[in-house]
Amino acid sequence: MAPTGSRRSGYSRRAQYNLFTGYVIAGIGALIGAILLALSFFQPQLFGGVRGAAQGSLSPATETAATVRTGSKSVWENISGYYRAGSKNAQLKREMEIARIRLREAEAVKQENVRLKGLLDLHEAETKPVAVARLVGSSASSTRRFAYLGAGSDDGVAVGMPVRSPRGVVGRILETGSSSSRVLLLTDTESVLPVRRAGDEVVAFAEGRGDGLLRIKLINLGINPLEPGDLFVTSGAGGYYPPGIAVAILTETTDDGGLARIVSDPAAADYVSVEQIYEPEAALGAETPIERELTD
Repeated sequence: MAPTGSRRSGYSRRAQYNLFTGYVIAGIGALIGAILLALSFFQPQLFGGVRGAAQGSLSPATETAATVRTGSKSVWENISGYYRAGSKNAQLKREMEIARIRLREAEAVKQENVRLKGLLDLHEAETKPVAVARLVGSSASSTRRFAYLGAGSDDGVAVGMPVRSPRGVVGRILETGSSSSRVLLLTDTESVLPVRRAGDEVVAFAEGRGDGLLRIKLINLGINPLEPGDLFVTSGAGGYYPPGIAVAILTETTDDGGLARIVSDPAAADYVSVEQIYEPEAALGAETPIERELTD
């Protein structure tokens, strides 16, 4: 018996057959590959149908991958756009609020024009502001509601002149110095402003409460026609403010009117303008005591 170490790897006929079959298959594969390679160089159009069929079979998978890729990109863009849109949404919200106020004011002016349509020799001219300045301070610790304006008598500011921001009425000048003035805010307890609801003839008085809100008191008592969300504008009565300027928005109804928040918050106002008194004679008459009027 021959030693085990002297046996050859091809001792088994089965192993020899398997090895020979492998060589034959590899040779046939190499020959087919060479033939296909030669055909692809000299006759490339022969494989157009095969390539089209392969591409058609893979098309659903590639479309799915492209859809997933596009969808993931859209999701990422939506997420990043959501974080970027915060500041833009806040700015658009402020602009929309101002536009809504301007629309209500336009409706009030239209109603005023209809009411004054029968009058003759009525000429409305655009008035320029006396001064434009910042509100430089306020009475935070006092029970009264004052603000201090960085413009005074040297700038043409006088007592009684209305003060407004781009949103609406802020108050009126109470005292003046050479370079500064004190403003009586609408929310002060001594502030009373004749107003009317924008769009109709519901008239009332807007009285300050000292807590940042206004008390709307109807002149004609009875069934309260007010609803939360109603915008009140100046009526022009009293002579200080021209009609149609936004004042407050009703937030709660009461038996004789309601409570409203001011449209133009002084704390949020950047610049304010001081304007001429709308009707100086009417304003002077409103401040004249009845006893003096009767004596004259």
